[in-house]
Amino acid sequence: MRVTFEVNGTQRTVDVPPDMPLLWVLRDELDLKGTKYGCGMAQCGACTVHINGAPTRACITPASAVEGARVTTIEGLSPDGSHPLQRAWLELDVPQCGYCQAGQLMSAAALLAEKPDPTDADIDAAMNGNLCRCTTYLRIRQAIHHAASLPRTEAPANGREGGVPAPEMEGAL
Repeated sequence: MRVTFEVNGTQRTVDVPPDMPLLWVLRDELDLKGTKYGCGMAQCGACTVHINGAPTRACITPASAVEGARVTTIEGLSPDGSHPLQRAWLELDVPQCGYCQAGQLMSAAALLAEKPDPTDADIDAAMNGNLCRCTTYLRIRQAIHHAASLPRTEAPANGREGGVPAPEMEGAL
């Protein structure tokens, strides 16, 4: 089955079985290795991507479900690592092993897009289901609060997630 969808701002067409998980389409067909396989059952969050702006587990999403959709992976969050969340993650030294971090970042990005100034309860609810074996949950929460205080991007003008860079973030997206 041919599936055409937008990935990180670029229109892509793949010829894959309709039930092939999006995770494997991204990793094996499109060579986007940032999205990780964790459990294969949508329980750990390591494979979280955005589909039309909503955080979605790529390990259980069939390729046929993204026909015509807009998919954003960790690679599309910011090509140079300057997204406020990525900066906060580094400034607060959040990752230990780092395996779950792409999924954590993608869930956090969806949260901040919906609630630019989240409470602890908002963060806990949005991040519930993103597991971290290194238990960096407190640093993750601190980093989300810190990212919320950093310069934001404007609303999407071109239909792409993340929007137009604010002047201090030129070239970040």
